[in-house]
Amino acid sequence: MSLPDLFAEIPPVFRDAYDAAAPWALLGEPLQAVLDALPSSRIDIPVSPDFHLLGDRIVIGKGTRIAPGVVMEGPIFVGEDVEIRAGAYLRGGCWIGDGCTVGANTEVKHAILFPTAAAPHLNYVGDSVLGRKVNLGAGTVLSNFRHDGQGVEIALAGGGKLETGRRKLGAILGDRVATGCNSVLHPGVVVGRETHVYPGAMLRSGIYPARSVIKLIQQQQVVARR
Repeated sequence: MSLPDLFAEIPPVFRDAYDAAAPWALLGEPLQAVLDALPSSRIDIPVSPDFHLLGDRIVIGKGTRIAPGVVMEGPIFVGEDVEIRAGAYLRGGCWIGDGCTVGANTEVKHAILFPTAAAPHLNYVGDSVLGRKVNLGAGTVLSNFRHDGQGVEIALAGGGKLETGRRKLGAILGDRVATGCNSVLHPGVVVGRETHVYPGAMLRSGIYPARSVIKLIQQQQVVARR
């Protein structure tokens, strides 16, 4: 089993730990090691009473803009020139690369956003990895937990399942993946780079090819009122 083409470049801090056959493994020991190595506090922007920083090991790079109402819980790394919009909630150990966008009322939990990735509008990003230039449409949800509480498995096209070893796992999105508004990606979705997911689509656990278009096929009926 081979995964689709995902990332052109891995951030240096994760490069040595990256396993192309199991990219979700970055969310385990590699992410934990990076977060454990953070200083207690290194904040290169003015701290305003309009946003809230909780816990320890919080790093925020220069040029980052944090809007009122944002809550960030350490450990967390936020790079340079990041935009975090009003009401966002970041928790559970996050790594947010340079130039990323976290949108209004978006929740990011235990996730890695490669530089320039964007979750800009009313998104949930749980236990996921977003490649460079990923853009989530408004309302996109990257669900990370099965209702039965079992470990997340990735369904294979030819039958069978791939064990991830993770109880919580959202989506692994390759570079420049774009999702349409109100799309939902179930736990254990891997999407190859430059794929477009149309609005309202629901992706079940599985591996989706690079440079594809994923559409929801539906019929709309308009009937004259009597």
